Amino acid sequence: MNRAQIHRLEGLEPDNLLGFLALLGLLRAIEDSRPKWKPRVGWTVHEPPTRPALQLRQAVTPEQVAEGAAEGIRNLAPAHDFPWQNLALSPEQARQQLQSAAEGGDYTGALWASLVSDKARRPDRDTVEPTPLCLIFGQGHQHFLKRLAEVPRTQTPGSEGRGKTHRPVSETECIRNALFRPWERRDLTDSFRWDPVEDVRYAYRAEDPSNRGTKQRTEHGANRLACVGLPSLTVVPRRIGLNTRLGVRGGMRRQGQFTIRWPIWRDPTSRVGIEAMLSHPTLEDPRTAASLGVVETREARKISVGKFMNFTRATGS
Repeated sequence: MNRAQIHRLEGLEPDNLLGFLALLGLLRAIEDSRPKWKPRVGWTVHEPPTRPALQLRQAVTPEQVAEGAAEGIRNLAPAHDFPWQNLALSPEQARQQLQSAAEGGDYTGALWASLVSDKARRPDRDTVEPTPLCLIFGQGHQHFLKRLAEVPRTQTPGSEGRGKTHRPVSETECIRNALFRPWERRDLTDSFRWDPVEDVRYAYRAEDPSNRGTKQRTEHGANRLACVGLPSLTVVPRRIGLNTRLGVRGGMRRQGQFTIRWPIWRDPTSRVGIEAMLSHPTLEDPRTAASLGVVETREARKISVGKFMNFTRATGS
């Protein structure tokens, strides 16, 4: 067996939902393109600031990690082929799509299982309820499924800088920047409002935040990884009072407010192991957490700001 190689992922902060989804996507992408690497992740809880530590079966460079992740995303992106722009589906459409996806392969089935269920309808509507992680419904000409299809296929975010500093950014460099460097958010590409810094409000600003010249930018590589990480968060219909609402792995509703939690653990764990922790019914029990090497959990809240929605930075517990 080759010596294991450990990479500290400086770009993925523990309190950022986009970062956690990108981490799940990194594991899935590497599993697809470099299965012999056997990727595992733990957190550097005793080496602050806390960051994920990627452990691989083979010794490779950060550049090779980014290359493997980029190839995995390219391999998985064709499954992001949607006949609609948004998730406003009838129960019949959802049922047919889920059945078709189940026959289309493991990843396609997992992708659609993270988006809808035909058993949970939106209140007072004839359409199914989308995943609680869908924050885009056409407002401001933003369309969730359209972005979920286009972002994984968009290999580069364009060029950085202006004038003499203008230079192209490669696909691998874009992924490497998202993983191994603090995020600079230079990219004017589409995103999903999973990054808490996308909660941009008009108050106290001298400029229009929707103006292209001043609008909030994003980390394109992180969004590409998050797109293929989303299938880890399977949805499931749950009975709440007299209504059937759509739950999601790691998510919960309290007094009408949705939150999503994820653990911070020590020992290197596979993507499947992480999904199992997210689904564990007693993860909040200190004895359960200790047995799994979980040192804390982080919780982000979904909030509404006018017609837009965002997730907050996650707080620890």
